[in-house]
Amino acid sequence: MTAPECKRPVVAALYREALPPRLAEVEELAEVRLTKAGGLAEALDGADVLYQWHSFSPALRENWGAASSLQWVHVTAAGVSQLMFDELIRSDVTYTNSRGVLSRAIAEFALGFVLDMAKDAQGSFRLQQQQRWQHRVTRKIYGQRALVVGTGSIGREIARLFRAVGMDVDGAGRTGRSGDVDFGRIHSSADLAGIVHGYDVVVLAAPLTAETSGLVDADVLAAMKPSAYLINVGRGPLVDTAVLTEALASGAIAGAALDVVHPEPLPEGHALWAMENVIITPHMSGDTDDYLDDLGKLFVDNLKRYCSGEPLENVVDKALGFVPAPEPSLAN
Repeated sequence: MTAPECKRPVVAALYREALPPRLAEVEELAEVRLTKAGGLAEALDGADVLYQWHSFSPALRENWGAASSLQWVHVTAAGVSQLMFDELIRSDVTYTNSRGVLSRAIAEFALGFVLDMAKDAQGSFRLQQQQRWQHRVTRKIYGQRALVVGTGSIGREIARLFRAVGMDVDGAGRTGRSGDVDFGRIHSSADLAGIVHGYDVVVLAAPLTAETSGLVDADVLAAMKPSAYLINVGRGPLVDTAVLTEALASGAIAGAALDVVHPEPLPEGHALWAMENVIITPHMSGDTDDYLDDLGKLFVDNLKRYCSGEPLENVVDKALGFVPAPEPSLAN
């Protein structure tokens, strides 16, 4: 398939160590300036596009003055809270992210956490290491109630997988509504403390914004069932870490599975590391063996749209800090 006819844009490609995948396809469409953070100012001079392969680098903020001709920034991450700054928000620069690419993998990770905790896989592993044959009973997940906080692409994939194994799933988002095709019922996340008591599992998959930072606080954790589990595959600052640590230590909730924490990485010696009712993974829930190529393909596809003047996919509402989800169809 030949590349579409277009005026070749200049793309500054910011990377840290490994080069972006599918680079040859990008070079068919554009003049590419590969750069690490230290050379970004020079690469941005006259560039139309910034391809931010180094996902969470602050280099654009630090070199914004050099971005005089920039029209479009694409970042290979779904959450962009760490990358937003006032000058970018006020500018006319279009901002796109990688929403949707990692959603299924993250949902599988969340389901894995549910199974791990319900079946006490961690306890079995500890007993195996001690060579002890100790029978226990575990929990079934069929019929359990889950609340997924965040009703975007990731949250919806989680809801679909949880429903597939027989769980009853509701959502929590910016606005409450009923009749949603994936969740059935969506609560307002502003009412979280008033609704979490009805759920066995609470999953955080929301973007980090001014409204969601610290969303799970002392009131929310106190309102959860003592037998309930918290899962965070969203962003660490969605949860007050100190309060969560206290709730886990006191038995206020049964356990937590955390792919993201705050601060990140979790400091050596932090109390969460040693808790037997906590699972910690290093922000890896979306990272499958082919995810880098999938991220590269998304940019190539969007660059083809850019060249041909078509609307870009995954345009971030810079005031909101995320890609607004399309209006879902109602359940039958």
